[in-house]
Amino acid sequence: MERINTKWVAAAASIWIQSFSGATYTFAIYSSILKSSQSYDQSTLDFVSVFKDIGGTFGIISGFLYTAMTSKSRGGCGGPWVVVFVGLVQWFVGFFFIWASVVGLIAPPPVPVMCLFVFLAGHSLPFFNTANVVTAARNFSRYGGTAVGIMQGFLGLSGAILIQLYHAVCGGEGNPATFILLLAIAPTLVMFVTMPFVRVYETVTTSDKKHLDGLSVISLIIAAYLMVIITVENVLGLSRSMQIFSFILLLLLLASPLFVAVRALREERQTLSSLDLPVLDTSALLDPPSSIIFPDGDHVVAEDSNLLEAMSTVNFWLLFLAMLCGMGSGFATVNNMRQIGESLRYSSVQLNSLVSLWSIWNFLGRFGAGYVSDIFLHKYSWPRPVFMAITLGVMAIGHIIVASGLQGSLYAGSVLIGMAYGSQWSLMPTITSEIFGIRHMGTIYFTISIAGPIGSYILSVKVIGYFYDKVASEDDNSCFGSQCFRTSFMIMTSVALFGSLVASVLFFRTSKFYKNLVAKRNLK
Repeated sequence: MERINTKWVAAAASIWIQSFSGATYTFAIYSSILKSSQSYDQSTLDFVSVFKDIGGTFGIISGFLYTAMTSKSRGGCGGPWVVVFVGLVQWFVGFFFIWASVVGLIAPPPVPVMCLFVFLAGHSLPFFNTANVVTAARNFSRYGGTAVGIMQGFLGLSGAILIQLYHAVCGGEGNPATFILLLAIAPTLVMFVTMPFVRVYETVTTSDKKHLDGLSVISLIIAAYLMVIITVENVLGLSRSMQIFSFILLLLLLASPLFVAVRALREERQTLSSLDLPVLDTSALLDPPSSIIFPDGDHVVAEDSNLLEAMSTVNFWLLFLAMLCGMGSGFATVNNMRQIGESLRYSSVQLNSLVSLWSIWNFLGRFGAGYVSDIFLHKYSWPRPVFMAITLGVMAIGHIIVASGLQGSLYAGSVLIGMAYGSQWSLMPTITSEIFGIRHMGTIYFTISIAGPIGSYILSVKVIGYFYDKVASEDDNSCFGSQCFRTSFMIMTSVALFGSLVASVLFFRTSKFYKNLVAKRNLK
């Protein structure tokens, strides 16, 4: 068994878990049947959807559990797989009871109970994300941006992957209720099989960058393949047999990280046998160095800061506020994607394509921000927060395009919003690990992530839901035309611009710190 337990096998297992765990990004597929089966109005549906976002970002428990399960004092007991398993139980229970409510297997639950089901389904995500993202950051500590970007990127792609699974099983139009049942069963089986291989290996080899680049190329190929399939489905349509065949090819592409793992294992063994040297242990890289205090007295970094120490710094709250604006408006957009499309009279196939394409743009943002920020950090000492400021500015432009209501505006706007939103999920955890240290990264990272559902609640319920219901028909609570969401997206434009300003402040505050960080890494 030890022969196949390497950090590259762990990376491949994490990629599979991430690839099937992004059900929160497919909410638009089954939101309409949830709304109709439970007799919700738009505000109630938005209220329920917020609990998906709360669950998806409330990761304090998963962070503490990960720290406990991976502490050296536990020896061989525990590990990241325990965190995955706890998330897996919540995933199955949440989606199974949502499905049971929709199809009438149980009586329509009160809104608070449905919120609990949705929360459980969403709350599984922090457990998967903590286990995979933090483990990747520890296993590939010198290229954290790239490693985290790959993991977050596959999570971004997972929405499109799950929809392709849906099409393969149910056909083009499908049945949204069946999709919910599919979510409860298929990812559960995949994660249960792969979770034992997710382990921490605090080692560094000279070939880390090369093999990470290999995983990056694979992720780009999968993203390109998905984009082609989605485009063909939308323009020409695919027969049932072609949908099944295309999904089988997708599964083969998803298996390709194993080839990277095998190649990496062979190269490491050849190197060790020829040099008779052990792989460099980087536990020293994870030991807390001295803290850095800046002239203004702000505690910029104390590696391995715990949650309370991190929360006592200004930079924590700047990061929190920037994420409230960026993640909040991103959540609000994806949660209402179907309703926006319906108001503009998009077909069901077009709406499904929009959700799938959102996953592609989300992936490009997650992967691209991590990879590009790593390049600019190592070569030019650019602080990562500058990319956060830039991408939030791009998000504001996307909101303006959607607000215009012009033909094709939802497609064009979703490209910019999706990429900018995905970027935050790659940049924020990496910045967190660099500023506050890696030991308590999971806890701090998901505490900051709570900003997302807070922003989502304000923008989804108090802004989008309020203005939609204000102009909707009293008979069936429906609205058609660009006026349904125009005011809401103009407000979200202002929110994204404010987030960009906050990220710019964080950029200036940490510029000296990042120069010192690069210099320190270059000495190792």
